[in-house]
Amino acid sequence: MKKAEDQLLVIFGASGDLTGRKLLPALAELRTQGLLPDRFAVLGAARTAYDDESFRQFRREDSGSPLPDDFLRQVRYQPFDPNDPASYAALRGRIESLREELSLPDRIVFYLATPPDLYGIVPSGLREAGLDTATEPGGWRRIVVEKPFGRDLESARELNGLLRDIFAERDIYRIDHYLGKETVQNILVLRFSNGIFEPLWNRNYIDRIEISATETLGVENRGGYYDRAGAMRDMVQNHLMHLMAFVAMEAPSSFEPEPLRDEIVKVFRSLRSYSAEAMETDVVRGQYEGYRTEKGVAPDSTTETCVAMRFYIDNWRWAGVPFCLFTGKKLRHKESLITIHFKSTPQRFFAGQCSGRSCNKLTVRIQPDESIALNFGLKTPGAGFRVRQVSMDFRYDSLPGSDLPGAYERLLLDAMTGDSTLYARSDALEESWKFVEPVLRHWQRQGDRGLYRYRAGSDGPAEAARLFDDGAPERCTKED
Repeated sequence: MKKAEDQLLVIFGASGDLTGRKLLPALAELRTQGLLPDRFAVLGAARTAYDDESFRQFRREDSGSPLPDDFLRQVRYQPFDPNDPASYAALRGRIESLREELSLPDRIVFYLATPPDLYGIVPSGLREAGLDTATEPGGWRRIVVEKPFGRDLESARELNGLLRDIFAERDIYRIDHYLGKETVQNILVLRFSNGIFEPLWNRNYIDRIEISATETLGVENRGGYYDRAGAMRDMVQNHLMHLMAFVAMEAPSSFEPEPLRDEIVKVFRSLRSYSAEAMETDVVRGQYEGYRTEKGVAPDSTTETCVAMRFYIDNWRWAGVPFCLFTGKKLRHKESLITIHFKSTPQRFFAGQCSGRSCNKLTVRIQPDESIALNFGLKTPGAGFRVRQVSMDFRYDSLPGSDLPGAYERLLLDAMTGDSTLYARSDALEESWKFVEPVLRHWQRQGDRGLYRYRAGSDGPAEAARLFDDGAPERCTKED
């Protein structure tokens, strides 16, 4: 990771949970690593009436990890009402005074750590205040937008259009923190730097691909947001779809941002749309028992807290290979996995205990205990030829100095240095919405019908297991 050039970072929603738990600790760690600019400041903006020192004290006590005083001295605060034009004028004045005080160039990153209903309001206010465009040579403006990016295709297109009217596409950074995880990025390296994998990475050798991201917690204090979003919008449309694209994409012409993002879009455009019949047979939604009593959740809510889905990519590489996604809350395990199941040999000579149709699978564990494991069959000691499945494992914590950078550390630095490789482009986001939106509409028409209940701490709805050829998602077949 390279050091960022001198600039100012403005965080809207600075008094919120995301800023305290993720953004400020990530910036503090970047400073410890010597990756923040020599001349740099963070300007927090939110409705709460703090001054610089009281905001620092609030974040010193509130952040999930201790924030060093030398970092906090770089943090400033500006009271800000996103619906008040006067606030934007005051913000502009504070930015100008900070730039003069610290000799900062005309380079600013705006970070929207706000509720989604402000994603259009704040950029429009910045434009009205003249903050959307740099006025000095070598200056720039960039904006980072958190998920969810729209609720459906229409709202995503509307938001994309609004942002592109104010900022250039190259300056819009739609963040997906999953893509900042080291193990996710390593999918690309694993595939495209190893000759033992890439020749096998196609329909001729791969039986199916499973991607799962499961949580043991429920909605906690996010019931109001989650009940409007659900697992499909919260996890599938962004996180899991991009993980799938990293697994399925063709090799880009170079590892520059645009060629790589071109290949992601091609994957999304090749997804086979669900027929009405397939929505009944290849998609399962569930809701954990007790969800409707959570704070902020409607007592008759039909919001899904668990989704299992099987689909196909209609292109030359993947024709006929099922991709299976699984995600949910209040499940038995907290983990994120990508499992590549390879096809079996033409004849199975040996009796044994390999799980599934083949002894061979490759598992990328994204969290926890980041690792990569390759499974294959070996002879059990003794007479005869009985086979058991064994594994060759690599764990990141086995590397010297293997502290993995946090996802927000990598993504914040990328935005500050102008690297959009790991950020979603507008066309990819819209293609993803095109795929999932018909399913959401189908569920809306169904209401409570087809919404399966499952017990908290279980493996999810039993109906989801039938989508997976081995009877259950990969995380359900391992020993506890």
